[in-house]
Amino acid sequence: MSDRSSPFRSAPVDTPPPAVGPMRPSVGGQTVRQGAALVTGASSGIGAAVARRLSAEGRWHLVLNGRSTTRLAHVAAQTSATVFPTNLTRPGAERQLAEFALGHTGRVDLLVACAGIGCAGDFADMPLAAIDEVIDVDLLTTMRLVRHLLPPMVEAGAGRVVIIGSIAGAVGVRGEAVYSAAKAALATFADALRYELQGTGVGVSHVVPGVVNTAFFERRGVPYRRSRPKPVPPERVAEAVWRAISQGRDEVYVPGWLRLPARVRGAAPTLYRRLAARFG
Repeated sequence: MSDRSSPFRSAPVDTPPPAVGPMRPSVGGQTVRQGAALVTGASSGIGAAVARRLSAEGRWHLVLNGRSTTRLAHVAAQTSATVFPTNLTRPGAERQLAEFALGHTGRVDLLVACAGIGCAGDFADMPLAAIDEVIDVDLLTTMRLVRHLLPPMVEAGAGRVVIIGSIAGAVGVRGEAVYSAAKAALATFADALRYELQGTGVGVSHVVPGVVNTAFFERRGVPYRRSRPKPVPPERVAEAVWRAISQGRDEVYVPGWLRLPARVRGAAPTLYRRLAARFG
């Protein structure tokens, strides 16, 4: 965790015991293509909204993960989900979560990786521990969890991995160097994995939100001060996740116009950098 005197702060964690059973049973019918779904970061924000959106479909057996036992129980009560609250940065936590989900549901057809934290401030002042924490939570835990869940999906010949990225990973954002780096790595990971999985029946979706109206900025200790892009509600991101799942989309930007700066940066990087340096 970061020093309290530093601008780099992350949310407090309610750390549960290592082994945690379901807090309430899952309900809802299963189908071959829409059966069991695991959502990380589901105790609040985008993850909670995704859990509610999937629950509204009535066809998913949900397993939810988050770091706050109390908040996760509240989301579970809204979604009739089974929960496994744990801090995924704890050694072996991803394996335990994967084993729990597979053991409880028999299979995982869908993984929506929403877990993440942010930080803001000049990189030169950032504590080394905060760098490690952002990379671990935002990048490594997702990669480790995918590693555990992917082989059963490939063996079954069906499944989908949805990775929640950020516009910060597509264009880079001043004052968010490490967060931008972690999200950029996730974007490349999603692309490379998608190529690798061609022909297996397993798909990979990358959902790229801009600013989302959640407690993300409050927890990182630095408020959002830019005039654009304007924050969107987490439910709008959850709807984009559902489009990615139901339509088999590779990449979805939220809102859609954010695809434009990403394309400009790719097509004319020098021009983009000049504009970004001038207008932010």
